[in-house]
Amino acid sequence: MVPEDDKAVKNAEELLIKIGLDERTATNTVANRKLTSNLLSLIHQAGVANGCERGVGNLIYTVATKFPANALVHRETLLKYIVSSKIKTLAQLEAAFLFLSVTASEDLNVTEFEKACGVGIEVTLADTEKTVDEVLEDNKNTIIQKRYRTNVGELFSHVRKRQPWADPKIVKQLIDAKLYSLLGERTAADCEKPLKKKKEKPAKEERNNVESTPLPKHSEEEVNPFLIFPSPKENYKVHTEVFFSDESVLRACNSKDILDNHLKETKGKVLTRFPPEPNGYLHIGHAKALFVDFGLAKERHGGCYLRYDDTNPEAEKQEYIDHIEEIIRWLGWEPFKITYTSDYFQKLYDFAVTLIQKGHAYVDEQKPEDIKRYRKEKWNSPYRDRPIAESLKKFDEMKRGLFEEGEATLRMKQDMECDNFNMHDLIAYRIKFTPHPRTGDKWSIYPTYDYAHCIVDSLENITHSLCSLEFETRRASYYWLLDALGLYQPFVWEYSRLNVTNTVMSKRKLKCLVIEKWVDGWDDPRLMTLAGLRRRGVTSTSINAFVRGTGITRSDCTMIRLDRLEYYVREELNKTSPRQMVVINPLKVVITNMEEGLVTDLDAKKWPDAQTDDSSSVYKVPFSSIVYIEHTDFRVKDSKDYHGLAPGKTVLLRYAYPIKCTEVVLADDKETVLEIHAEYDPLKMTKPKGVIHWVAEPKPGVDPLKVEVRLFDKLFRSENPAELDDWLGDLNPQSKVVMPCAYAVPTLHTAAVGDSFQFERLGYFVVDKDSTSDKLVFNRTVTLRDSYGKGGK
Repeated sequence: MVPEDDKAVKNAEELLIKIGLDERTATNTVANRKLTSNLLSLIHQAGVANGCERGVGNLIYTVATKFPANALVHRETLLKYIVSSKIKTLAQLEAAFLFLSVTASEDLNVTEFEKACGVGIEVTLADTEKTVDEVLEDNKNTIIQKRYRTNVGELFSHVRKRQPWADPKIVKQLIDAKLYSLLGERTAADCEKPLKKKKEKPAKEERNNVESTPLPKHSEEEVNPFLIFPSPKENYKVHTEVFFSDESVLRACNSKDILDNHLKETKGKVLTRFPPEPNGYLHIGHAKALFVDFGLAKERHGGCYLRYDDTNPEAEKQEYIDHIEEIIRWLGWEPFKITYTSDYFQKLYDFAVTLIQKGHAYVDEQKPEDIKRYRKEKWNSPYRDRPIAESLKKFDEMKRGLFEEGEATLRMKQDMECDNFNMHDLIAYRIKFTPHPRTGDKWSIYPTYDYAHCIVDSLENITHSLCSLEFETRRASYYWLLDALGLYQPFVWEYSRLNVTNTVMSKRKLKCLVIEKWVDGWDDPRLMTLAGLRRRGVTSTSINAFVRGTGITRSDCTMIRLDRLEYYVREELNKTSPRQMVVINPLKVVITNMEEGLVTDLDAKKWPDAQTDDSSSVYKVPFSSIVYIEHTDFRVKDSKDYHGLAPGKTVLLRYAYPIKCTEVVLADDKETVLEIHAEYDPLKMTKPKGVIHWVAEPKPGVDPLKVEVRLFDKLFRSENPAELDDWLGDLNPQSKVVMPCAYAVPTLHTAAVGDSFQFERLGYFVVDKDSTSDKLVFNRTVTLRDSYGKGGK
């Protein structure tokens, strides 16, 4: 039955066209081997291989697309009714499906069957038109008031209740025509989106909403940011009423029995959760969520679940799961338990069945684009009022894989009139035939975040469900669902999310940067991913200090300037990173008045206040007649405000001696400086203003330790690139500069991956994982407070 070659494919297409399918549908159908096999079998079983009326053919096609060969015991009987035109509308066919699906015995009660699917009932065009007129007359006042914003789906549903066997296409055409007759042409006002009342925002400073408060000063008496959250005792007050459709802040509403059971399970212990979706790496914004979730639990001597929201198998990878757990522990947090939403798939399915049984959910067979449009227009789905038994049957078919992806969803029956878009019948389940990393191919339907999140919160007895402010509008749906199922309701609270300037933190944009290779992977040091920050040398303690310093509030999202994060990083590294000397762009200096081949060891300080008699606080640096300084520490033309080296001028080599430039060797272009000749003052009689760093040859004719230095700058030039249409065009081309031939003091040769140092006058650096036994690679974590190279100070 399945077409195997071009000739068979062509024959199959011709047969499908004979039964009334258009050419495009026939071609697309033949491309689906499973569907084609089922459909060809039905055509021959129905005896219409030589062709049939288009209406008959379309109904046979519907049977093929929604029901495999073994789905109905009485499929042959159904085909006879279709071919004989006793069943001739989609509404009748759906009723027949429902009746036959629950008729397992071989004996079919024909009378009940024909009654159930309207056999013999003729609905004329006049009958349908009369019903449509009655429905529109009943709703005339609302229609005139709302005009073309009227919920057409709701009108359609009213007609279907009165005339269940009317042709849906004719009903829709009549409704559209009569609305036009009543209202006339659409006006400009009909096409305008209703204005939403905007909250008044405080006056913004000139830098838009970029935070510009002074950098914080550390204090032992910092305000505890977790004081804003209620204690367990305060959290468990029982409220007598709760609203889901207004704009008020909703709160938990638990009965005494539910609360008693919850407290029995938790023993009054605070339980929070961090619920990441394992579809990417965590970023600096997640560090705030971790601080809030884990921090509150730690503050109250409770526990925080690490719960993977693994409801979308298409985007999830074990790599992300492993990263999330590892990076959370790196930040210093220890999960109370590690769970997965997939742990609860069976319970979530059972709750969905309960929701349908209570009349709070229905299976919707609209196309995704139609669902989107109907929700936007606040229109009820034509399937919203389908019988409970029918939705139960359809949901079971979704579970058994009898629908294709996108053909059906389970939607919660909430409030389509609500101003809150997240109460417009959210999708609870959708079809995905992608195997799940943990459950394999057991499920062909998966719950959505909006459905699963709140139920699992309740099942895990979460006391404080905390999330960022963009989820605030979902609070109504959160409590609506738990109320509909009679489940325990946690305390929900939203806080302002963390955004940092000159970067993006959307997972979609981060994935784009990684996949399209604009950056060097998820841990590229230019990214604000936690892996990237760690690779750059940012410590976990400085990240937590930064997050704590931003506070936990419900104020509108503010962009935090990048230099505020850098402040905390410097505060930490200044205390923990020993000083070393490295020259990233070497310029050769020949000391002409020093004996050639002579090498002496000098003491250099690892810490600014170190004593030279403390061997653990100093390191040895060789000094010889060949030293290297930074190219930027030399100028051919001197000036009063410049304290570096210039012809005839003297500077101090840090920890060594003053040197005076006596000659400049230029290249053939008479501009490029090749090397400098200088004389040093071994008695240190001169007192120059300028002090520069340097690295010397450790032995005559032997180059200093060669290392690679990577200098990182802001990834984007704009403070808020996410708001730009061409955000990729805002990438900073100088965000990464590689200096492959830097020179370092010999003591650095023992540095290991992850070791941090302050390179004097250059900034803080960390040994990168790309380092090899032959060559060390250093990433600059952050510059010093004063930019290097400005005046050579």
